[in-house]
Amino acid sequence: MSTQVMRRRLEDAAMNQRVLIVEDEFLIALDIAETVEEMGLKVSGFASAREHALRLAPLADIAFVDVNLSDGATGPSIGRELAERFGITVVFMTANPEQLAGHDAATLGVLTKPVMPHILQETVAYAVANRAGGLAAVPRQLRALAVANR
Repeated sequence: MSTQVMRRRLEDAAMNQRVLIVEDEFLIALDIAETVEEMGLKVSGFASAREHALRLAPLADIAFVDVNLSDGATGPSIGRELAERFGITVVFMTANPEQLAGHDAATLGVLTKPVMPHILQETVAYAVANRAGGLAAVPRQLRALAVANR
């Protein structure tokens, strides 16, 4: 398959991706949404706690999940459930990556806050390519959980 055909396939796949933002800090959630929408993806919803995140899960393909939410440190279990039960590509975003120690690697990885918009863009592109079976460079700041826990 030529590079142009593959690139177009990834662009088409990106247009159909829906992103769930699980974050209890409203301004951070809005910043994430703005970056995602500028890339041409749709934000399927916002959640600040477990119950709402799981209710919105059927509407999402990709999720950015904070660790500490309005109902406590429920992010890791939410991320695991989103990935395993709903097939969502999950990226954790947290200022406390050490809180993910001991959690399995069912997710794409973790970004340490604060996250600059260009890093978020690279991570979204990587998540889209991952879902579409394409190739993309792993963003330098995205850490696999096995690596993040060291």
